[in-house]
Amino acid sequence: MASTLFTNARIVDGTQPERGDPVSVLVEGGQIREVGKKVSAEKAKVVDIKGRTLMPGLIDAHVHVVAGVADLGRNAMLPDSLVTARAFTIMGEMLGRGFTTVRDVGGADYGLKLATEEGHFPTPRLVISGKALSQTGGHCDFRGRFDDRPAGKTGHKLGSLGRLCDGLDEVRRAAREEIKGGADFVKIMANGGCASPTDPIHFLGFSRSELEAIVEEAKMAGTYVSAHVYTDEAIRRCVEAGVHSLEHCNLIQAETAKLAASKGFVAVPTLVTYDKLASEGGKLGFPPDSVAKVENVRVAGMDSLGIMRKAGLAMAYGSDLLGEMHRHQSEEFVIRGRALPAHEVIASATHVAAKLLKLEGKIGTVAAGAHADLIVVDGDPLKDLTLLTRQGRHMPVIMKGGAFIKRGSLN
Repeated sequence: MASTLFTNARIVDGTQPERGDPVSVLVEGGQIREVGKKVSAEKAKVVDIKGRTLMPGLIDAHVHVVAGVADLGRNAMLPDSLVTARAFTIMGEMLGRGFTTVRDVGGADYGLKLATEEGHFPTPRLVISGKALSQTGGHCDFRGRFDDRPAGKTGHKLGSLGRLCDGLDEVRRAAREEIKGGADFVKIMANGGCASPTDPIHFLGFSRSELEAIVEEAKMAGTYVSAHVYTDEAIRRCVEAGVHSLEHCNLIQAETAKLAASKGFVAVPTLVTYDKLASEGGKLGFPPDSVAKVENVRVAGMDSLGIMRKAGLAMAYGSDLLGEMHRHQSEEFVIRGRALPAHEVIASATHVAAKLLKLEGKIGTVAAGAHADLIVVDGDPLKDLTLLTRQGRHMPVIMKGGAFIKRGSLN
């Protein structure tokens, strides 16, 4: 069993506002075996990182790895072979930025997840919802106002982020089918969205009884529901229905944030996507009507961070980027850093996200028994969050599951 001993490592994992004292970390096989000031292993290959920062692999809890183009309606029409090839490129680039685990919240299927686990291509660990559930005219309905073709019920293209279902029977069946098909959790579209053509931001997705039915199906399968939501009303409906993971939350208000926090729910802000959709979306094929919607939620996003922090609502890291904008994935750190302490921003991409993904203690931590997902950073990201950006430029070492994905010079 191959083993590696990292020495002179100063750990940053989001639990403390300062770097820890130098320690050693022993990796055996795909796991961390021991962490401490005095660790030795006769046959281990020693990597002296010379006081650099050692972090757990980063976690992005809101991605769409099949979104190779910004126009999601067009993306849904592409052949599966092309979408697959682009998805592996997207995931490989994510891993190169230090993201060793990502949660896909609409699009990726179990076949794609299995392909990542076979290890033939460098990819992050992949947690999936399968296809997101949307009502007719909701955030996954890209047919437009004059397209009355019936929505497909089966055989969904890989490039499609979601599927349409209406009424209690249909939403239950759709949730059950996604879980049967290998989904780790269920994703729903409970508000209007920027990318879709017929649902303004204020639209509410699904009736209360439909929301409750989907939550019940997820609970019976031992998992949870994640919801696309912007407005305070939509967020409150989801919280009251038992939706655990609240995506975006740009327009959340204090009382709703407190209610969500009291139930132990988690928010996943995705501010970088609105910033980039506003500046680049149009020229990259994001429809003009969709670009116009972005401003409704972009400006309020920064305020939402303070509201949720004050309420004690846990926040996981999310990027939600599309097409060529995926390259901005790490800039969410910098945006959040303008409103939140650096260690809390890092926590969102480590132990907070790990708990949301139900992988607490396995990822997002540098501790015995965890997967050996590790990154070495030149400098102290607690003092400069930009060290986590620039496509991994400041990460000379990236390890996933005990294997070196990147190993640059430490001289």
